[in-house]
Amino acid sequence: MAKALAEAAADLSRACLPARETIIRRIKSWEAGEHQPKDPYRLLYCRVLGMSEAELFGDEASDEDDGAIHDDEIAAVDLARRVGSSDVSEETILRLEAAFDDLAVAYQGTPPMELLDRVRQHLTYVTRLLDARKTLAEHRRLLVVGGWLSLLAATCNIDLHRFPAAKAQLRTAAQLANHAEYPEILAWCMETEAWQALTGGHHRRAVVLSRAAQRVAPPGSSAHIQAIAQEGRAWARLGAAQETRDAIQRVDRLVSPMSMPDRPEHHYRYDPAKSDAYRATALSWLGDPAAEQYARQVLARMESPQDGPPRPRRAMSARLDLALTLVASGQIDEARHLTLTAVTSGVLVPSNYWRAAEVITTLETRRASEAVELREAYRELCGSGGLPGTGPRL
Repeated sequence: MAKALAEAAADLSRACLPARETIIRRIKSWEAGEHQPKDPYRLLYCRVLGMSEAELFGDEASDEDDGAIHDDEIAAVDLARRVGSSDVSEETILRLEAAFDDLAVAYQGTPPMELLDRVRQHLTYVTRLLDARKTLAEHRRLLVVGGWLSLLAATCNIDLHRFPAAKAQLRTAAQLANHAEYPEILAWCMETEAWQALTGGHHRRAVVLSRAAQRVAPPGSSAHIQAIAQEGRAWARLGAAQETRDAIQRVDRLVSPMSMPDRPEHHYRYDPAKSDAYRATALSWLGDPAAEQYARQVLARMESPQDGPPRPRRAMSARLDLALTLVASGQIDEARHLTLTAVTSGVLVPSNYWRAAEVITTLETRRASEAVELREAYRELCGSGGLPGTGPRL
């Protein structure tokens, strides 16, 4: 023991002063019989050289090192568990995503207040899940489905002329899209604002918003194509024939390679038939006689079981497009019948009223007696004042 300590003391001359003092105190405590190590000279060399016993002598790790390694392993496992732990299952998110698709499909034929109630229920559930424990991937998917639901809720509120609520929901949808880094929802928000501006008579603002949506939307996406089509309709209301036809041609180029989607009635999935509907609307607003052919084709397709599920709201709009064109060409009787069918269909919602009023007013200037029944039906539907300043959501 004494010899080992003497050898260790000799090595202290090569150590720094603080280390020497510490080791001298430790040696004195050993000599007094306190805290004696099993192999003191090995420990002294390790402390002087700043190395572990395993590093210096090639031994297995000490018990102290074993404990540190074990703690590190436990910490790593616990971190991984926390990152992967979740109170939101994959099945839950899949069901929410499927529910949104069903609601977007139902938009074509469901009264907006009824649909809005269903959308609200799902939004409440998404909000609750956002406060739950979940993974980052699950959090992003919840933000995306919440963005889609907020966008659809805004659309329903615009249909109902509840514009402050719609504005707040569009803002929420845009915020969720930004947090999720999901530009297509953001583009749809801008396109929806463009539609509201168009139907409110702010046609140049509609052009600006439609172009902004095109810049944000992923190229070739449904939002991108819809925004171009909306721009074309806004130009048509301004009487700008060249710009209208340019937008129609851009839509055609993007749509021509597309196949019919599984659910063409989905409100946020552009299908080839929709381009013809927008063409018919734009041309009818320009007063182009070619609108008649396109409107008849769209109406037949929307009501044919061979061309997918019924899309009653698009069929109603095609009737009004066709009626407006027929009035201009003097085909009053058919125009009156088509308009009366649209007004009494049960499909018209407040955001569609102005289009029926436009046809009725035009018909009155041509043959007032033919419009009496239409005017009465219109008043029964929406009240004597009507709502001439708003328009349809196709």
